[in-house]
Amino acid sequence: MTEYKKPLPYITDLSKPYWEFAKKHELRMQQCNKCRNFWYPPSFVCPSCWSRDFQWAQLSGRGKVNSWVVFHRAYYPGFQDEVPYNVIEVQLDEGPRLMSNLVGVKNEDIRENMPVEVFFEDVTHEVALPKFRPRR
Repeated sequence: MTEYKKPLPYITDLSKPYWEFAKKHELRMQQCNKCRNFWYPPSFVCPSCWSRDFQWAQLSGRGKVNSWVVFHRAYYPGFQDEVPYNVIEVQLDEGPRLMSNLVGVKNEDIRENMPVEVFFEDVTHEVALPKFRPRR
């Protein structure tokens, strides 16, 4: 594995399960056992009903592009060879929104409501990043 030169996520005790599942190529988020709501980013209580009874449930990894931006400048040296690159906001089928990158499509072909699916890029031995590609 080559050296990863881009910023890595800051993993806290609260977000650690999310990243441990991602390392296993599973997209899991907190789901309330009371109202069944999914949410992200992680928190100690359900943002819908305030219950503290939740599980880390697996999501389908499917969603649609809600919004995106294309960066034409590298704000970190690790992105220099990828300019221009996109950052998308995906509305997951289960409800939460997730920021990531969209691969396998030209930046000018990204569209609102484009169906996408998650895959995972192993960037270090400890971190796998969820990214998206057009749905097959």
